[in-house]
Amino acid sequence: MLSSTAAPRVALLSALLSTLLLLAGCVSMGPQPQRASLNLGAAPNSSRAIDSLTSEAAAWPAQDWWRAYGDPQLDRLVEGARAASPTVAGALARVRQAAALEGLAASALAPQANASVRTTRQRYSENGSVPKPLAGSWQWVNDAGVSLGYELDFWGKNQAAVTAAAGRVNARQAEAEAASLAVSTAVVQAYLRLDHLYAQRDLAEQELRQRSRILELVQQRVSAQLDSKAELKQAEIGVPAARGQIAALDEALALTRGQIVALAGQGQDGAADIARPRLHLARPAGAPADIPAALLGRRPELVALRWQVEAASGEIDVARAQFYPTVNLTVSGGLASLGFDRLLQGGSRSFAAGPLVTLPLLDGGRLRSNLGARNAEFDIAVESYNAAVVEALRDVTAQLTSLRWLDERAREQEQALGAAEQAYELAEQRYRAGLGNFVQVLIAETQVVAQRRGQAELDARAYELDVNLVRALGGGYH
Repeated sequence: MLSSTAAPRVALLSALLSTLLLLAGCVSMGPQPQRASLNLGAAPNSSRAIDSLTSEAAAWPAQDWWRAYGDPQLDRLVEGARAASPTVAGALARVRQAAALEGLAASALAPQANASVRTTRQRYSENGSVPKPLAGSWQWVNDAGVSLGYELDFWGKNQAAVTAAAGRVNARQAEAEAASLAVSTAVVQAYLRLDHLYAQRDLAEQELRQRSRILELVQQRVSAQLDSKAELKQAEIGVPAARGQIAALDEALALTRGQIVALAGQGQDGAADIARPRLHLARPAGAPADIPAALLGRRPELVALRWQVEAASGEIDVARAQFYPTVNLTVSGGLASLGFDRLLQGGSRSFAAGPLVTLPLLDGGRLRSNLGARNAEFDIAVESYNAAVVEALRDVTAQLTSLRWLDERAREQEQALGAAEQAYELAEQRYRAGLGNFVQVLIAETQVVAQRRGQAELDARAYELDVNLVRALGGGYH
C-alpha cells in the first residue's frame, strides 16, 4: 500500500503520462498513399512459354559452373579473379558495413550505461548567488556517477530499425554474390572470345595456304601462256590480304589476353603466359523444370532487390513510430562534493530515478516529410524488383529460345559448308583442266571462306549461349 506522501506523486505521474499520450495526436501522419505491390503474377504467367522451350529437364548450374568446360587454365583465371577483384572486395566490404549498422540498430534494444568522473577548479563570484564563505574563493568541484537508461520500445520503432538493417545485410550479401557472378562471367566470356579468335586465326592461315596454292597454280598457267597477267594480279591480291587478316587477329589476341589478366587481377606481364584455350563444349541438354517458380530465389540481384523491399518496409515502420511518444527509464547515482576530503563521505551521495517521456508537438512537417520519403523509397524498391523480375524471365526465355534454334542453324550451316567446299574443289579442278576460268575459282573460294567463318561463329555462339544461360539462371546461387 502506498504511503501518504507517495500516493500524490504516483497520481501526478499518471496524470502527466495521460496528458502526454493525449497530446500525441497533435502531430498527425495525414492521409497515407497506397503502396506499390509486388508483381506476383509474372513468374506463373511465364510458365507456358518457358516449358515450351525445355524439352529435357536439367539441373541448375553449379556454383563452380565454369569447371564444366574442362580447362584448368580457365579455372585458375576465374578463381584468381574472384579472389582479387576490387568489385568483389568492395561488395564484401559493404556486407561488413551493413552488418555493423545492424549491430548499431540492435544496440537501441539494450540498456545503456555510462560512467563519468569530473573534477574542476572553480572560483565562485563574490557578487553571485553563492554565499560566503564560498563567495570569492577557489574550490575543487568533484563529482562521479553512473547513469543507466532504457527505452521502452512500445511502438516497435527500434525493432523495426533492426529489421530494416537486417534486410540491408541480406541485400548486401546477395549483391556480393551478384558481383562474384559478374566477375566470373566476364572472365569466361573474355576467355571464350580468345578461343574464338584462335579459331578465326586458324581459318585465316588456312585461307592463306589456299590462296598461296592458287597463286602458284596461276603462275604456272601464266608461264604456260594459258592465263594472262590479269589473272595473276588477282591471285596476288589474296596473299597479302590474308596475311593482313592474320596480323589483325594477332593484335586482337594480344589485347584479349591483356583484358583477361586485368579481369583476373594480375599485371600485364601475365598476358604472355596465357596459352591457347582447351575448351570442351558441354551444351546443356535442357533447362530446369521449375524455372519460373525457383528463378526468383536463384538470381542474386533479384534476391538483393527483394531484401531492399523488406528493408524499406522496416524504414516505414520506424518513420511511423516516430509520431508516438518515446518513453525512457533513467537511473543515476554518484558522489558530488566541494574539495577532495569529503568526496567519499556518505553525505556526498546522490541518486535519481524516473521515466522520461518525449513526444513531438510542432515539427514543421519534418515527421510527415520523413514518412513520405520512406513510402516513396518503398515504392521505388518494389518497382525496381518488379522490373527486374520481368527482365529476368525475359532473359531466361531469350537464352532458351536461342539455344533451341542453335542446333537447327548448326545442321544447316554444316550442309552449306560441305556444299561450298565441294563447289570449290570442282571449280579448282575445272580451272586446272582448263575448263573453267579464274573468276569461278575466286567465287567458289569466297563462298568457302564465308561458310567456314559462319561455322566458327556458330561454335562461338554455342559457348556464348552456355554462359548466358548460366548467368540468366543465377550462376549456382541459391
